[in-house]
Amino acid sequence: MSGRSPEETKPSRGPKAWRFDDPQVGLDDGDADDAGGSVDRGRRRAVSITREPDRIDDDPPPPDPALQPRRRAAWGAILMASLAALVMLGVGIGIEGLIRELFARAPWLGWMAAAMALLAGIALVAIVLRELVGLLRERRIEHLRSEAARVLAEDDAEGAQALAGALVAFHVTRPGTARGREEIAQLSEAILEAQDRLVIVERALLAEADRAARRAVAQAARRVSVVTAVSPRALIDIAFVIYAAIRLLRRIAGIYGGRPGFFGSLRLARSAIDHLAVTGGVAMGDDMIQQVVGHGLAARLSTKLGEGVVNGAMTARFGLAAIAVCRPMPFIGAPAPRFGDVAGDLLSRRGAGEPDTPDSRARDGGNPPRD
Repeated sequence: MSGRSPEETKPSRGPKAWRFDDPQVGLDDGDADDAGGSVDRGRRRAVSITREPDRIDDDPPPPDPALQPRRRAAWGAILMASLAALVMLGVGIGIEGLIRELFARAPWLGWMAAAMALLAGIALVAIVLRELVGLLRERRIEHLRSEAARVLAEDDAEGAQALAGALVAFHVTRPGTARGREEIAQLSEAILEAQDRLVIVERALLAEADRAARRAVAQAARRVSVVTAVSPRALIDIAFVIYAAIRLLRRIAGIYGGRPGFFGSLRLARSAIDHLAVTGGVAMGDDMIQQVVGHGLAARLSTKLGEGVVNGAMTARFGLAAIAVCRPMPFIGAPAPRFGDVAGDLLSRRGAGEPDTPDSRARDGGNPPRD
């Protein structure tokens, strides 16, 4: 028989609850003057509770300079700007030399070259101004969208009224919003909450644009699906998908009042790709998975038709991201478009290229295909 130590023979004590008004509980305020008395009370009683003072720091500690990111010189931007300046100088010197040589040969050739150079300069200035106007308009749209998010978060009624006026001014050159602008003007002095006012503005100014944007995304998705399904080369598929995505982005931006140029389109494309990355746009979503599994798409289609459906679905997802970054307001009262709203035809039984025949209509219950 093995012996057991005294510690092992002691009964284990489980947790126990105490009340503050229990005579065996001693409260200690933690004051330095009563330290001795508090200790004596704690010894005489079964439980001693020390109350720590509440301390609130008015000023937060300064951030550690070592943890702050260092500002680095934009050497890449400096390099590109310097190279662009050198190229422009070289082009200018070359044109000036060419005009001199043409004047030496024949005066009329020199004057013709000078006129063409002048026209080229005017066209360059017009292109630069158009790019600047497009970038400024994009920044204005981003500001309106961020301001709408702030007004909703803070429930700022005055901010909502000011934002409504800014949105009306933004759409003043669009004839299709005349009725909506009149409706907003009639409610300008009404006492409304921030969300209610923005819902009215959204319905009055953006309802038709939302429908046009959905149609544009659906048409682009169907076009990409058909073209990539019948194209013989993968390189053609890639080129057409990129072309369709850029064209769709510019079209959606124009629907919502943007005027992007080349650099503006690149900026919007980056924002749309970032939006896809944040919202998990690489996956097609639950709607696509359910429809693919439900209709047995993989068993019905050949490999090439399946690739066309996937390309069209990716175009639809990119179009939804483009709507999110080009719209001057977030979706408040109106429901945001879903994948099935713009790409439902791609995942239906005839959406990937099955002909519309009486037999196919009979299988679908006599319902015609959606447009």
